[in-house]
Amino acid sequence: MGADDKLSNKAEELGGKVKEGAGKATDDKDLEAEGKGDQAGANLKQAGEKIKDVFKS
Repeated sequence: MGADDKLSNKAEELGGKVKEGAGKATDDKDLEAEGKGDQAGANLKQAGEKIKDVFKS
């Protein structure tokens, strides 16, 4: 996994956590759900990159 990909995915995950926290703080269920979705998407990307790395070795 390239360093750029790792940073990008981590940034997306952290952004999702911020959205989720803001949604909880403001009782905005849509924003909270969007944050959780962003985190899930980032985690899937990270998993996909790890799988690609295994097959490159």
